[in-house]
Amino acid sequence: MSHKHLQLLRAIFHDPPGGNIHWRDIESLLKHVDAEIENLPGARIRVRLNHMESILHRPHHSSDLDRSGIKHLREFLARAGITPSAMENKQD
Repeated sequence: MSHKHLQLLRAIFHDPPGGNIHWRDIESLLKHVDAEIENLPGARIRVRLNHMESILHRPHHSSDLDRSGIKHLREFLARAGITPSAMENKQD
């Protein structure tokens, strides 16, 4: 995993979540970890990763994901086994 993606993953899992995570960076991270992304009507996407599935919402009036969106993303990534510690261990 690239340093950029690992830093983004740490930002997603930072508590309390920040509100300055760009959506395009999140999409890049999801593609990097081989998530299947399906566009749905409106601003929604279905994401499948490691036998887990979730519906995520693209930001409407900003390019940044809000705190509740970050929390939802964090929960999904954790269920799918994509955490900062898991990714750091894969690099070793």
